[in-house]
Amino acid sequence: MTRMTLDDLMVSSETAVSGAALEMATAYFSSAMLNHSLRVYVWAAAHGTSQNIHFDPELLFVASLFHDIGLVPEFDSHAVSFEEAGGQVARVFAAGAGWPAERRERLPELISRHVLGDSVDLSMDPEGHLLARAAGVEITGRHADDFSPGFRAEVLQRYPRLSFIEEFLALSHEQAQRKPDSPPATWIRTNLDARMADNPLDDSSLRPPAGD
Repeated sequence: MTRMTLDDLMVSSETAVSGAALEMATAYFSSAMLNHSLRVYVWAAAHGTSQNIHFDPELLFVASLFHDIGLVPEFDSHAVSFEEAGGQVARVFAAGAGWPAERRERLPELISRHVLGDSVDLSMDPEGHLLARAAGVEITGRHADDFSPGFRAEVLQRYPRLSFIEEFLALSHEQAQRKPDSPPATWIRTNLDARMADNPLDDSSLRPPAGD
């Protein structure tokens, strides 16, 4: 079983395209939602590395940063659910970044599947599997025990959750009201508020000290 430090995981994703994706995400996301997207990449990459799963770090990083971009007002769609809208935004970004057609088509696939949780087949789609699993860690704490308390605390120190719960719930409720057939509507009907409140990542013992 292979393990890498948090710094190693982030360095492995440092490319010109990843930097451009981070710049775009920073421009549109709040601090809480940006940190959420970065943590998704960390949980995904850390699990993939520890389990010796072969994955494309740059592809996974870009997908992680854009997986919720369809929730922000500038890219919200009245016609399709947020994960579909976000996938198309990421696809356009990748085309502008010069990715070949086959590789850029992977982004909407990954982003649209991140709402499917553990049902994304590892053998068919390793990056999609890792992204969906990491999103579950972030939202409800499912699979949070994959990571040691020390590593979880380090990640939360570098990328604190801030007002993530409040912001994500507000966005989900708003999406659910306008799009009753969307994944957020299903989440709200299955008590997302309570499930997020029980996420062990929000245990006070893992929070950064006040003032940090």
